Parts: sequence; C-alpha cells; structure tokens
Amino acid sequence: MIVEAIASSTAQVLPTHTPTHVAPIPTVLPDVHYQVIGDSGARTLWVVFVIMAIASALFAGWSLKVAVSNRLYHVITTVITIIAAISYFAMATGQGVSVKTTVIHHHHEHGVPDTTTTIHRQVFWARYVDWLFTTPLLLLDLGILAGLSGAHILMAIIADVVMIVVGLMASFGTENTPQKWGNFAISMLAFLVVIWHLALNGRTAVRNVSQNVANFYMAIAGFTVVVWTAYPVVWGVTAGGHLSIDGEIIAYAILDVLAKVVFGAWLLVTHAKLPETNVELKGFWANGLNREGLLRLDEEEGA
Repeated sequence: MIVEAIASSTAQVLPTHTPTHVAPIPTVLPDVHYQVIGDSGARTLWVVFVIMAIASALFAGWSLKVAVSNRLYHVITTVITIIAAISYFAMATGQGVSVKTTVIHHHHEHGVPDTTTTIHRQVFWARYVDWLFTTPLLLLDLGILAGLSGAHILMAIIADVVMIVVGLMASFGTENTPQKWGNFAISMLAFLVVIWHLALNGRTAVRNVSQNVANFYMAIAGFTVVVWTAYPVVWGVTAGGHLSIDGEIIAYAILDVLAKVVFGAWLLVTHAKLPETNVELKGFWANGLNREGLLRLDEEEGA
C-alpha cells in the first residue's frame, strides 16, 4: 500500500515546452584573415636580390674603366643597386617585415550581435628604408645631369624624403581613417614637389648644357616620373585590399628593377656616348687630401 501510494504520487505529468517567438541567438565565430607572403612572392624577392647584386657588380666593374675624376655617375648608380640588393636580401630572409592588424566592425540588425573581421597583413618596411636612401640618389643623378643648382637639388631631395617617411606612416595607418589617407595625401603633395623640380627647373637648367643632353634628360626624367607614379598606384590598390602580398611584391619588384637597374644602365651607357655629361671632380674626390704647404712642426723645430 505504501509503495503504491509513493508510486502514484511521483507519477506526475512533466510540463511541456512552451513555444516562444524569440529567435535563437546565432553562434558568432571569429573571422580572422592572414595575408602573408607565398611561394611566388618569396621567389621574386630572391630573384630581384640576384638582379640587384649582378647589376652592382657590373656597374662597379664599369667604373674601373673610367678615370676616378669622372666616376660620379658610376659611384651613385652602383650605390643605389647595392642598397636595393641589401634590402631585398633582408626581405627574402624574413627581415624588415612587420604585421599590421586591422579590425573591421560589422553592425547587424534584428538582434543579431555585431561581428568583426580581423586582418593580419605583412608590411615590408625594409623597402621604405631602401627608398629612403636610393630615391635621393636617383634625384642626385638627375639633378647633376640637368645642371640643377644645389638649392633645387636639396629641395627636391627633402620633398622626396618627406614623401617616403610619410608614406611609411600611411602604410601602418588604420583602414579608412584620416590617419592613413591623410598621410597618403601629404606624401602625394611631396611627390608633386619632386615632379615640379624635375619637370620645370630641370628642363630649364638642362637647356644651358646642350641640345643632346637636354633630349636625353627629358627622356630619362620622363621615364622616371612615369615609373615613380606607378608606385602610389600600387600602394593604393594594396591599401584597398585588392592585391595579395605576392601581387604587391611582384609589382614593386618590377618597378624597382625599372627605376634602378634599367635607369642606371641607360644613364651610364648614354653618359659614355655624350662627353657633355661629364662631371670632372678633382681635388679631394680624385687625389685625397693635398698636404703640400702644411706646416710640419718637426721641420720648424729643426730650422
């Protein structure tokens, strides 16, 4: 009797599930993307390193066939490709690279939680160090060829340095903010100053040299302006996320070879054919310190 009473008391009907009109909250998974170098990008870095190293050796060997007093173009051009070779070796071996993290927020309606997309993208800042040294040297080559004054050459180089440094700051800027695109705008303004010196002041100055040199300067300076203009185009495409790391490396590699190796070879070949382009440097450049006439204490004491 007792057992039956306990069994009947516990045999209660369990409550059924009451349906609600609230949608279930979806599970939010992290959306993370890694934009890093691949095989084609790595191979490109090594190939360009070899190209720059070979060009450096050829330019240096070429300079040995020229008198020391006439080696200014050869020295500058060789230093440009040497710096580029060092930069590409650093990038090929995993140096000079940082990772920029960008978090993009997505707002959803109807009670759906907001989500984020995190992008980790490699920034090869070693190329900016390369450009910081090589582009002023390229401008020095062009300024000397055109016969620009020291003041104009200095102002062009200062504008160029501003362009590179601010461009590096823009590459680490937050996506779609004044921090990034404001720096990019400043960099482009500095670039316009560089073009102004090359196109206007350079063209005016080179007319006082000779017609042959003027024609050559307009051709190689125009080539430089076109190639340099392609750099911010690649940067803009990269900043918009429309170019992979490998695509970015390949694009910049092609431009670097054109701006340094092709430019240097063209300059030295034409320089050898145009005596008007000679810049003869004597004194300390060619002969070192001349110590004739210096007072020697031992001779004075023995007099």
